[in-house]
Amino acid sequence: MPGRWSLRPCGRPSANRNNAKNNMKYAILIGDGMGDHPVGSLGGRTPLEAADTPNLDLLAKEGLLSRCRTVPDGMPPGSDVAIMSLMGYSAKGVLTGRGPLEAAALGIPLKGGELAFRLNLVTVEHKDGDVLMRNHAAGDIPMAEAKTLLKDLSDGLRLTGGQGIHQGVNYRNIFVWPGAPEGLASIPPHDHLDKSVKGFLDDPGLAPMMDLVKASWKILEGHPVNRDRIARGLPPANSIWLWGQGTTPNVRSYSERWGISGATVSAVDIIRGLAIITGLVPIRVKGATGDLNTNYLGKAEAGIKALDKFDLAVVHLEAPDECSHQGDLKGKLKAIENYDKLIVGPIMRALPEFGDYRLLCSCDHYTPYALKTHTPEPVPFVLLDSAKPGASGAPGYSEKEALAQGGLVPDGPSLGRLLFGPERA
Repeated sequence: MPGRWSLRPCGRPSANRNNAKNNMKYAILIGDGMGDHPVGSLGGRTPLEAADTPNLDLLAKEGLLSRCRTVPDGMPPGSDVAIMSLMGYSAKGVLTGRGPLEAAALGIPLKGGELAFRLNLVTVEHKDGDVLMRNHAAGDIPMAEAKTLLKDLSDGLRLTGGQGIHQGVNYRNIFVWPGAPEGLASIPPHDHLDKSVKGFLDDPGLAPMMDLVKASWKILEGHPVNRDRIARGLPPANSIWLWGQGTTPNVRSYSERWGISGATVSAVDIIRGLAIITGLVPIRVKGATGDLNTNYLGKAEAGIKALDKFDLAVVHLEAPDECSHQGDLKGKLKAIENYDKLIVGPIMRALPEFGDYRLLCSCDHYTPYALKTHTPEPVPFVLLDSAKPGASGAPGYSEKEALAQGGLVPDGPSLGRLLFGPERA
């Protein structure tokens, strides 16, 4: 690939970029959960090492390859926390849960005393007196089926005191609870796949939340939607699971911090929520689903188009993370390769047409496919600054190669300053 085209600007925008400003452009491309551990069946390589990623490898050679600590000490390694870091923010002392971010994306205002919970539609198995979490996404149940279940849940749970269920995307939904009991632990269902959750269900300290979960079983167990899913060999959405609760965070916008405008492109509400609280514009793409069969090129095209109007484009791909949670190694490899070919490639080829630019490509956290959950290791990233030539010379983009470079960015704000420069006072 080197020599076929240039990663550096061509001097002036091309004809199809006549409306583009001549100031610096920024792009952040996030492959959710791409980080992983060595896999025996891959000859001891990680999926990033085994996947065919010529564009990321070229960027690693010509740009800065390093690592960033995206999960502050004491915080869970969730995408909400980690992606805030990649966007130049710190979740420490600010973010209380992903629920309020997704509520913001859905246009649900939270009043004083209201908590927003993530409400997953999940698959549980009742076996020998135990309850096992079999699928955190109910097989990525489609929107139409989820809508029917959520309506019947709203009717059947006899919600009181302003409690409300709001539909999000597929299995990802929101539960608003005014005056929710304080101190309830957040138990991400994807952290307990194929494990017992009976201890949480029977925990007296979680009873207000788990009583709602248990009440959902009678409504969902024999539901026609689930009978049909079982007949088709699909996991039933036979339970809800509440987690990720919090209140709306208050942060300074990109305009206030760096004087830049921007947009996000993602299939999931958490990114759209982060956009809203940081002053960016969330862009929806037709066919963007949050799974392996998403509209990759549509996302890339939306990101490029956003740079005609804005200074920053953040393009997020959920698929590697979803495949990891499902223990789908083949799918994860395919998702990484699609990220490289259909998102990174088109955007990095388009960026020189705008003039000077900085391009950051990274995963947000590790999601080892063998563990099916997130882990907090520092993540590998590559940053290419067209105005400051300088190459790491790394042979490829991977966890091992980033570690070999020896650098470590300690937190999200430090990464933000590396990408955007000094903050405004």
